Amino acid sequence: MLTVPVRQLGESERRAVERLLDLDPYAGAQVAERVAARGLAWWRAEARILGYGSRRNLESICWLGGNLTPVLASEPAVTAFAEQLSGQERLCSSIVGRADAVLGLWDRLGPYWGPARDVRPNQPLLATDALPAVAPDPDVRRVRGSEVDRLFPAAVAMYTEEVGVSPLAEDGGRGYRRRVTELVRSGRAYARFVDGRVVFKAELAVVTRRTAQVQGVWVAPEWRGRGIATAAMAAVVRDALDRVAPTVSLYVNDFNLPARRVYERCGFRPVGTLATVLF
Repeated sequence: MLTVPVRQLGESERRAVERLLDLDPYAGAQVAERVAARGLAWWRAEARILGYGSRRNLESICWLGGNLTPVLASEPAVTAFAEQLSGQERLCSSIVGRADAVLGLWDRLGPYWGPARDVRPNQPLLATDALPAVAPDPDVRRVRGSEVDRLFPAAVAMYTEEVGVSPLAEDGGRGYRRRVTELVRSGRAYARFVDGRVVFKAELAVVTRRTAQVQGVWVAPEWRGRGIATAAMAAVVRDALDRVAPTVSLYVNDFNLPARRVYERCGFRPVGTLATVLF
């Protein structure tokens, strides 16, 4: 029997959750952004945050929404979260977070929630707080509101290539288009256009007071191998550091060696390892 039960956290424990998230600002960035925007009330966030530890000493949390994300989850916390979740229907589309916690959860939840569509056990988590040493591409800029129609096909291509399924499949892409439009309107989508077509794109998909997390990096297939990605990413990093957050972070699949070289040239350094389980 567990000596420290898992419980659902409410708004009264928001400060404790925020203190915990500050201890892992990169791996917990997505959760931190949502807590800052919506708090811990599940009926507003359309998600729940589970806590492990006493009310005086919250040790670990686990975000349960579209994604399942453990933060600072020790082995006992992983065991406790898995025990709590194994009797529930899986509603999340992925498990993502620090690799040890994600893989520990999957070992325990796999018999109940499996099979997975894909397991990516080694995704380097990278961050930088310095302007890139390489010159930025002057043609990379924030996407304008009038350019969503031009950006959207590139976003769909990136998502399909990266995740392995099309974002158009579930609802014809309406939800995904809303997300792309939101990123453009908030000044968090970047692109380089050539003859009206996107040849490079990236987004600040997550923004907290500690970091801006880049996702959705994509180069059009016919432009790959031309060396445009380093200068393009340098432009994104420079703008994010100047305008948005004190650090820029991202995570990448370990097998994507060209991307890892680009990020290294732009000054990113390892700050951990994530893992993702996709359903």
